Amino acid sequence: MLNNHGFDLWSDRYDASVRHADESSQYPFAGYARLMNAIYGSIMNRPFSRVLDIGFGTAVLTSRLYDAGHAITGLDFSLEMIKIAHSKMPDANLLQWDFTLGVPPALRNQTFDFIISTYALHHLSDDAKVDFIAELLGLLAPQGAILIGDVCFQTRSALLSCKAACGNTWDTDEIYFVFSELQERLSPFCRMAFHEFSFCSGVIEIRKS
Repeated sequence: MLNNHGFDLWSDRYDASVRHADESSQYPFAGYARLMNAIYGSIMNRPFSRVLDIGFGTAVLTSRLYDAGHAITGLDFSLEMIKIAHSKMPDANLLQWDFTLGVPPALRNQTFDFIISTYALHHLSDDAKVDFIAELLGLLAPQGAILIGDVCFQTRSALLSCKAACGNTWDTDEIYFVFSELQERLSPFCRMAFHEFSFCSGVIEIRKS
């Protein structure tokens, strides 16, 4: 269960354009701060966890977890992002890797208490999302959780309504999660829940069956 009680990670730590979209409840970042706080709070409720962050960027989230004593492993395609993140987390295990290729060989025998990804996996096709999440389940500790925070929707009709309302601001290059469709394909292998934070954002929580 997601829990963000007592945490205020994002009060002054995100880009002005993201802040404006969040505070004015605009696509694509409406609900951003609450979403990120919820993921942060869930991990903080389990001290000294092993965390894999996929597409960590400048490590605004993971650096805070690192400072709190969690063991951080991260994947990012950008060498520049890795350099920035390494300056904040010198002992973290940061790998340059294109996650569209799946799980890197270096991680296939490891396990993690939390596998997280925020605003990154929408670059995968729907089929690739399913395949990648199935791979990630193999890295998950028995009581662990995959937490995916992104632009996502409970149903296809909710996505289409948002797309129509957004008009030309809708990003046609991104492929957003539809929870009901993902659940239909993955439910034989895992337990799933959807936590909505705005009309266009939510966290998909995935655990082993």
